[in-house]
Amino acid sequence: MPLHIRRLGLSGYEDTWHAMQDFTARRDADTPDELWLTEHAPIYTLGLNRRDATPPLRNDIPLLPVDRGGKITYHGPGQVVVYLLLDLARQGWTIRDVVNAMEQSIVDLLAQHGVTAYARADAPGVYVGDAKIASLGLRLKQQRCYHGLALNVDMDLAPFSAIDPCGYKGMPVTQTRDLGLPLTPAQAGERLLELLAGKLGYTENEFLRTEAL
Repeated sequence: MPLHIRRLGLSGYEDTWHAMQDFTARRDADTPDELWLTEHAPIYTLGLNRRDATPPLRNDIPLLPVDRGGKITYHGPGQVVVYLLLDLARQGWTIRDVVNAMEQSIVDLLAQHGVTAYARADAPGVYVGDAKIASLGLRLKQQRCYHGLALNVDMDLAPFSAIDPCGYKGMPVTQTRDLGLPLTPAQAGERLLELLAGKLGYTENEFLRTEAL
């Protein structure tokens, strides 16, 4: 079965989130899996793990409670977001398989440019040194998932200082530009799509390039 890849450009977070929910609710056993590549206008999102969540220390960026796992994070232009709309039961995947694929795709992308990165069992995401460079969060309904990953590429990191990233007070945040990687968000996004599709077992001849929602 082919893998559909959608490139959404700069999209509104709330509209894209509701489109993922609608896609997941309507899909059936014959619906191909999809990866959606996008960037978002500035927004804080608060996941389902809301216990002791501290609101942002600024009110000029909207805060939206959403249905992914995890706590609070920030999205903005220059951050690559890939959403994974997958049928886990059909493929025989566990949620850990999908998380591992996301983490390892980011680690491999950075390794191709000489940067050593790693995942942490106690704090989901990908890290370089002590700094977080990518966040992860998924929602699973009837063994079908949505939401995905966000990789900081070339963005304004200042809004992260107004929150406890993913619930960790004082956690430093970094991005590929500050590590000296010569990648635009578009380049990083395309490479991530290739790596992630490969980790999920799709070959290039199974990709269908579908742009619009």
